[in-house]
Amino acid sequence: MPLFALVAATLVGLLTFWLHRRLVVAPGWRTRWRYAGTAVLVALTVLSVVAIAGGLRWGTADDTRPVAWVGLTWLVVALYLILTLAAGQVLAVLAWLLTPRERRATALRRFNRMVALVALAAALGTTAYGAVAAANPTITRTTHTATELPQAFDGTTVALVTDLHAGVVHGADFAQEVVDRVNAAAPDLIVLSGDVVDAPFDRHRAEIAPLADLKAPLGVFAVTGNHEIYTGSTAEWVAEWERLGITVLANASEVLTRDGATISIAGVHDHEGTGDFTPDPERALAGTSDAFTLYVAHQPRMAEVSQDLGVDLQLSGHTHGGQVWPGELVVPLQQPMVEGFAVVDGVPVITSRGAGTWGPPVRVAAAPEIPLITLRRG
Repeated sequence: MPLFALVAATLVGLLTFWLHRRLVVAPGWRTRWRYAGTAVLVALTVLSVVAIAGGLRWGTADDTRPVAWVGLTWLVVALYLILTLAAGQVLAVLAWLLTPRERRATALRRFNRMVALVALAAALGTTAYGAVAAANPTITRTTHTATELPQAFDGTTVALVTDLHAGVVHGADFAQEVVDRVNAAAPDLIVLSGDVVDAPFDRHRAEIAPLADLKAPLGVFAVTGNHEIYTGSTAEWVAEWERLGITVLANASEVLTRDGATISIAGVHDHEGTGDFTPDPERALAGTSDAFTLYVAHQPRMAEVSQDLGVDLQLSGHTHGGQVWPGELVVPLQQPMVEGFAVVDGVPVITSRGAGTWGPPVRVAAAPEIPLITLRRG
């Protein structure tokens, strides 16, 4: 067993054991409830591990999607159980210290029951809210002003579609919903900035078929994200995007023309890419310095190696805005920004929270979005 898998399995086992102690043992429930609680806890943990490891392979992707949904959603429930129960255990220590010795055992059992019930209600309620929020990506409007933008492109709208993560949980119906919302906004240009898919090509190809319906007068462009790399089917997915009418910016640029004026759109492979998919910012941006240039890079940190290459605006995703609170506190450990607009090493960057989800189909304090960016000259 690889070291990472061994460490992960050990961590999951220890956390499950701790949850069992706090939810099942410490409250002192009756025997039948203990058996039921233990069975449910173990079953959900095993299911979540199998789902995240890609082990749900019977039938079609549609057959396994509801099972994957349950298993992966449990991860968020478990997260909030752990946070709430940990806080409750601190309070339990205080309650134990403040209770007379002869009453401690009974009082502590009652307190643990109350904490277990409150934790379950809070975790399930928060996760349910997050599941509903995650299923509703909305158009968010923003404006970017640049003196270098040609007058003919003043008012141009760009739809930034990122992190669909089509595959195990998100099927063709979710992709169709995103396509419908993007087309209803009538953008001039559509950009897919990576992590369009999150699963092997042969089993999940049908999930992105609706992307063929994306329409924009200046074109539809895409770059790879880290999850296209992780699938092991990167070449197949890129070829499929092209077949669907999407122009893949593979360390390359294109010229966009409107009323005789031009701008450039360039794209780079993901930071995690290797071999034919190794990111090459200099190649991607070669020959674009004389024009206003949109630069599509899945991870915001790509701005750190592109600061002197003539980028006027970088469009990114990857962060999910943290996806599930308190995830936004962790993102800065890897990325220079979490969401919205920032200037990274002199490069203006707009980072979307993304339309889909990775892993659990849940979002808490990081609503899904499809930014519609209006370019202004000024």
